[in-house]
Parts: sequence; structure tokens; C-alpha cells
Amino acid sequence: MRNLSKKPKKTKKKVEEVEEISEEESSSEEMEAPEQEEQAEDQQLTLMDLLGGGPGGANSPEARSIMFVGEVNEDRAADLISALLVLSQTKDPGEERAEPIKLYVSTYGGSADEMFGIYDVVNFCKKFCDIETIGLGKVMSAGTLMLASGTKGKRKIGRHCRVMIHAVNGGQVGDIHNLQNELEQTVGLQDSYIQALSNETNMTKRQIQTLINRKVNVYLTAEEAIEKGLADEILE
Repeated sequence: MRNLSKKPKKTKKKVEEVEEISEEESSSEEMEAPEQEEQAEDQQLTLMDLLGGGPGGANSPEARSIMFVGEVNEDRAADLISALLVLSQTKDPGEERAEPIKLYVSTYGGSADEMFGIYDVVNFCKKFCDIETIGLGKVMSAGTLMLASGTKGKRKIGRHCRVMIHAVNGGQVGDIHNLQNELEQTVGLQDSYIQALSNETNMTKRQIQTLINRKVNVYLTAEEAIEKGLADEILE
């Protein structure tokens, strides 16, 4: 015959054990929470240090140097534009202009739309600080305007850097009505490209159009790029 009177005591014991375990877990969580907050704070400080260029802050030479290598596409353009906007607005108290930004460029080119996005932002940021462009390795197509867009007198190019200019590429497909529309847009892009290069170099629109009319990729040495006003001096 079961002793039913003992069951409540056993249940009470289990409840007490559960309560003790819950208290231990709660205590453990309370102990871990500050540690987790400290770790998150440490991570946040580390990220801020990285964004600010470490001990030297956002005005250190490391923080104010940007390396643009690879295709001119949405992701790279967005990263570059963000960096330019932040750095151009970061200056020491009492200073009228921010410290110069060094923009290293090495690219085979890419999207004309993203190129113009970068170009417009570079021109905007030059109101607040000088942007020193440095062409390395290869500066082609969309990259050519990026190099030329730097602050005049402060654009450098590697002695063995290859520079290339060519016509804007289309490549659209579809019905004839859309193709005609896209062709007009492509022609408009090329006109804007020629105008922008003319504004930033020693070349007239006619001279640039003559280069493009060769219908081939036009390659320039570093010396030729300087002669045409795409850069100002050889990087020594």
C-alpha cells in the first residue's frame, strides 16, 4: 500500500530544487551580462579605432589614404563615396579645411554610372579638402576620369602605370525602340565623359573626340598622361 502522505514532501523537494537551479541560472546570467556588455563595448571601441585610423584618429595619414583597386562597380563605388564624404568632413578644431585625402587608383574600369557618381562626390569633397589621386599599375576607362578628377597640381602617376581611354561601351539588347532609346543614353554618357575629361585635363573636347574616334583602346604612358593633363607628376 502506497504511502500517499509522502508524495507532497517529494514534490516540494523537487520544486525547491528547481527554484535553486533557477536562482543559480539567474545569478549566472547576472554575472555574465556585465561581461557581455564589456565585450560588446570593447568590440565597439575597436571598430571605432579602426574607423578613426587607430591612435592617430581620423586625421592620421593611414586613415586618410584610400586604395581603390578593381572593377568600378556599385559596391566599391559606395564604399569609396562613403569614405570620401566622411573624411572630407573630418578636420581638427579651428582648421578651415580638412587634411588632404590620398586616393590610390588601380583599375581596368567598369560602370560609367558609378564613375560619374564618384566624380561628382570627388568634386564636392574638394570644397573641403584636397584630394590627391595616385595612379598605379593600370588606370583605364572609368579609372582615367577618377585619376584626372583629383586636385590639380596634386595628381601623381606611377612611372610604369598604363592609362587607357576609349569610347563608352553599350551592350544593350531588346526590341528596336528600346535599343534606340538606350543608344541615345549611351551617346549622352559619352558626351558627358568627354566634357568631364576636358574640364580636368589639358585636352579640348575635339582632341578627346579624336582619340575616341580611333575606335580602339588608346593607351598612354605615364609621361603622355602628364602631357595631356590627366596627372601632374611621376610618383617618385
